[in-house]
Amino acid sequence: MIAPHGGRLIERIAGKKEKEDLLSLRGEYPEIEISRELAFEVENIAVGLFSPLEGFLGKEDFHSVLKRGRLASDIPWTIPIVLDVDKEKAQEIGEGLFLLYEGKPIAWMEVQEKFTYDKDEMAYSVYGTLSEEHPGVVKVKSMKDILVGGKITLLNHVSSPFPKYKLTPKETRVLFETKGWRRVVGFQTRNVPHLGHEYIQKTALTFVDGLFINPVIGKKKKGDFKDEVIIKAYEALFKYYYLPETATMAILQMEMRYAGPREAIHHAIIRKNYGCTHFIVGRDHAGVGNFYSPYAAQEIFDDYPDLGIIPLFFRSFFYCKKCGGVVNEKVCPHEEEHRISFSGTKIRALLMEGKIPPAELMRPEVAKVITEFNNPFV
Repeated sequence: MIAPHGGRLIERIAGKKEKEDLLSLRGEYPEIEISRELAFEVENIAVGLFSPLEGFLGKEDFHSVLKRGRLASDIPWTIPIVLDVDKEKAQEIGEGLFLLYEGKPIAWMEVQEKFTYDKDEMAYSVYGTLSEEHPGVVKVKSMKDILVGGKITLLNHVSSPFPKYKLTPKETRVLFETKGWRRVVGFQTRNVPHLGHEYIQKTALTFVDGLFINPVIGKKKKGDFKDEVIIKAYEALFKYYYLPETATMAILQMEMRYAGPREAIHHAIIRKNYGCTHFIVGRDHAGVGNFYSPYAAQEIFDDYPDLGIIPLFFRSFFYCKKCGGVVNEKVCPHEEEHRISFSGTKIRALLMEGKIPPAELMRPEVAKVITEFNNPFV
């Protein structure tokens, strides 16, 4: 089994006695209510998805991630995982802090430092732009002014609308071993599956033992598919077109950042912690609008030879009417007139009109599930 990122799978979940002891301190330390997205971050740290992180980044790691795409220890890390608070609350915070979600204590935080930061520097380092047309830039500029760094201990898990598919890295690693998978390819998605997705998944599966489809469940931009639509669509695909012996699915509760190249590395690290040995990176991975060149998310892997997971790059692919299937530019000799591109815009337009996309673009069983929703989009 592949080693977790940093060499050790982090687990920061309070046992029964520790939880009782920590909760007995309520009233002695300040508390802050955090968003659903931050609650996801806390849980992902605690269960080891963000290994080697044990908490929110401190000042040295934060600046190292921005400037070098690495932690201060030189371990690859590209997305700053931080807790922001306002100046007034920061003055109240001492050595400890309770994090609440929906009024319930979700974690205890051992506060190690508080520091100011430059929002423009953070936005440009992560997203490569300061344009407020980028949703990530807008989010950074709306953050509070002080960052708090320190280790966390999970007190309560975040509930999930899809508990059947919510697995920790410890659980997926056991699952992969039980299935006898030594080489596992991970597939990141925030979309319903079209025939092109199936093509790259099954092409990658040809070279490994198992396929791990891992949809992101959480906050997305307007126009993306709703979480329940993505899950139902993949359930249909699994029912009719996949073997349970060679493919499985679990959700990743985390918001999309649309950080392009940097997020591609982040996604690869998470799948490595799940136990994947390979990771699929397609065209414009984690992109938004025209902020990144089509293959920037593949090129960045050249800067991380020590990442510890093998990226599988897929470039342009399409349905060729003459070839009679999904192919790519390396193998198809036919002219553009015979090719049908997998345009997300085109597929969305058809679905919004209640129409079933043609079989050259999407499996009919998948399309049928999507059209059963009155509005499948965020």
